[in-house]
Amino acid sequence: MRHKTIGKILAGLTALLLPLTAAVAAPPGAYGATTSLSSASALAAWAPWTAYTAGTRVTYDGTEYECLQSHTSQPGWEPPNVPALWKATGGGGGDTQPPSKPADLRSTGVTSTSVSLTWNASTDNVAVTGYNLYRGTTLVTTVTGTTHTDTGLTANTPYTYTVRAKDAAGNLSPPSDPVTATTTGGGGGDTQPPSKPADLRSTGVTSTSVSLTWNASTDNVAVTGYNLYRGTTLVTTVTGTTHTDTGLTANTPYTYTVRAKDAAGNLSPPSDPVTATTTGGGGGGGDKVLGYFVQWGVYQRGYHVKNIDTSGSAAKLTHINYAFGNVQNGQCAIGDSYADYDRFYSAAESVDGVADTWDAGALRGSFNQLRKLKKKYPHIKVLFSFGGWTWSGGFGQAAANPAAFAESCYRLVEDPRWADVFDGIDIDWEYPNACGLTCDTSGPAAFRTLMSALRSRFGAGNLVTAAITADGTSGGKIDAADYGGAAQYVDWYNVMTYDFFGAWAAQGPTAPHSPLTSYSGIPTPGFFSDNAIQKLKGKGVPSSKLLLGIGFYGRGWTGVTQAAPGGTATGPAPGTYEQGIEDYKVLKTRCPATGTVAGTAYAHCGNQWWSYDTPSTIGGKMGYSKDQGLGGAFFWELSGDTTNGELITAMRNGLG
Repeated sequence: MRHKTIGKILAGLTALLLPLTAAVAAPPGAYGATTSLSSASALAAWAPWTAYTAGTRVTYDGTEYECLQSHTSQPGWEPPNVPALWKATGGGGGDTQPPSKPADLRSTGVTSTSVSLTWNASTDNVAVTGYNLYRGTTLVTTVTGTTHTDTGLTANTPYTYTVRAKDAAGNLSPPSDPVTATTTGGGGGDTQPPSKPADLRSTGVTSTSVSLTWNASTDNVAVTGYNLYRGTTLVTTVTGTTHTDTGLTANTPYTYTVRAKDAAGNLSPPSDPVTATTTGGGGGGGDKVLGYFVQWGVYQRGYHVKNIDTSGSAAKLTHINYAFGNVQNGQCAIGDSYADYDRFYSAAESVDGVADTWDAGALRGSFNQLRKLKKKYPHIKVLFSFGGWTWSGGFGQAAANPAAFAESCYRLVEDPRWADVFDGIDIDWEYPNACGLTCDTSGPAAFRTLMSALRSRFGAGNLVTAAITADGTSGGKIDAADYGGAAQYVDWYNVMTYDFFGAWAAQGPTAPHSPLTSYSGIPTPGFFSDNAIQKLKGKGVPSSKLLLGIGFYGRGWTGVTQAAPGGTATGPAPGTYEQGIEDYKVLKTRCPATGTVAGTAYAHCGNQWWSYDTPSTIGGKMGYSKDQGLGGAFFWELSGDTTNGELITAMRNGLG
């Protein structure tokens, strides 16, 4: 998704920015004593567990970096890994290496007024931050992804394009090889219809809906859309190859056909019909409620496993994902040993009221607290989640030897010290064969191969799941990896249907970060939850293996005068731990919701504009999950809820 590559920090990247100016308790002995900044004139080398203020300069691997936001560093937050916190400067041998030349620039479609383009991602010694697209010598736009449609063109005219990658230091790659595409003739004499759509099929049914997909047609000019018919009634016209027909009657057969069309209005022959029968009434779908527990929450946030119990959340959860383990040198690794299994919990802090011991070999930290929570709530299953926004850079190396990676993960998750704590593994790779904090080029099959290796090693007796992108745009991140092929190896996917929009676009337009559906004026067409769900179904992922994602936080702007979505802004709104983001438990009283759009809520208070989910909008989303026959829902993350668990209660009540 666009926001994943231009300095936004995902819900997962909250880990990066939690300790701003407050000190963070470091694992004793892990990196030596916590250090302070040198007052000497020479620049100090970057070090973990160090308090840095904005403007401070350090060196790392021979490159000079300037601190952008005050924070206390932690392992994994090395300057080149965290562009939200550090930028390379021109001094001290700063980054002067440009990204690689973008390869295979090509046209994927033309109309009389537009040319659609795509190209292969570039690589960089630090990170690619965007691409400049040129029409001739004119800069058309700068994008963070690898696709763009150039509009407002003249019919029947050739246009030549090149693209150059850029990095945070401003280095530009050599231009790609040029490609020339010619727009079609406007209103010409095209009388040739598109080919007949093939393999129309149902990918899922509920008591009130039928989900359909079909293979794309071809045309001598370009296919512009598809007419979907229920019997002889035109249901809708879509530009993609999927649709969910809703508002149907339970336990009823429906027959569908589809016809492709082009810009001249030519219609293809109808597809072969397909008949699908809705399920019986009473709702469908699973009742999984999964929450992420973040290891860094025990520091500045002061959120511990005991809080899951005292808030009433434990009784409502079915699964907990413990985030995160690291991925280094092609292997699974512990991310924070102090928080994970060494921190001492007093009787008052402990789930069962019994203090930890310092006996040799005794388990402490959050792992031991999770063990106690599971004893008190035997229905809860716990998975060890690896990767996340910060620690996904190691998956490319892991994919080169998936069997060795799977073996390392199994040995870590099933370590005798805590084997009883975990019921499986969750992979949060952001993103296979696409760009996140760094860009991955392991190829479209890498994710499927990795998940196959994990399933083989962990076996049928353990859970194997993955958190995956919700970028359902054409040529987007869902298209970049074989999520359909990998579905056979996972118990379910956590689809990250949040963070579609946010204040990384500092001037707006304001937009809800977790829209369930599209709406008039949405900044990026296709950036909404239902589009991702339907695209994954269209790729063959069973509905029951999809969990809908909910954010227990909001994203916001400041300098906003317009109450409705689509307003301009002057920058990110202030937040407790990071600008532009705030927990629901804070926003519900600081900036109460003033409206709803696309199945989620927004709030305009003073000059701030926020979007977030409320108990009411979560209820609607849980209804959607049931109607779509999904496996349930998950959320990021537990510490964002109120002390009495308002949001998780809405999820549990909504799913039944």
